[in-house]
Amino acid sequence: GKTVAVARDAAFCFIYAANLDTLRALGAQVVFFSPLANDPVPTCDAIWLPGGYPELHAETLSISDTTRDSLVVHVNTGRPVWAECGGMMVLFDAIVDLEGRSHVSWGLFPGVVRMQPRLAALGPQKLELATGELRGHTFHYSVCETALEPVLHTASARGGAKCAGEAVYQRGALRASYFHAWMASSPTAAAALFLPEVLA
Repeated sequence: GKTVAVARDAAFCFIYAANLDTLRALGAQVVFFSPLANDPVPTCDAIWLPGGYPELHAETLSISDTTRDSLVVHVNTGRPVWAECGGMMVLFDAIVDLEGRSHVSWGLFPGVVRMQPRLAALGPQKLELATGELRGHTFHYSVCETALEPVLHTASARGGAKCAGEAVYQRGALRASYFHAWMASSPTAAAALFLPEVLA
């Protein structure tokens, strides 16, 4: 009975079909919008900002004021957002590209995302929530510089791996991480990402 709005375009294109299937199986209606087209966020109960390549479209996203402003209204009214990897990057104050140019982002979190010439993290991860364990992975070429304290961390799904867990940041019902969740691994845990109750 809930509506989940999903960003989907060339900047936000890392979307497992199984994740959409999981949301629908949980009873959600899934609708789409394009930040690159500066679409307003559709009327919805929750938002998913999936991964992708916002750094390649940072200039366009910096002027997507209709999308940004409607997202801010959504967040300020306490409705949930789950943002992962590329979807998280655009929530900070700026994205700095490999040439050192700073592109203004949406400013819902303080800090800067800085692109790196080498892979910053790669590997299977898991996120323990009160409602279950979500499996997924991490894969990114950027690092996040922020004073925000994480509320949770993922852990390596391999056990003993050197790759550190990914931070999960939270502002009210806005949650974000480099972690890409495989929602089918625990539909109950996945549902918690789209509910207003705090994760931690």
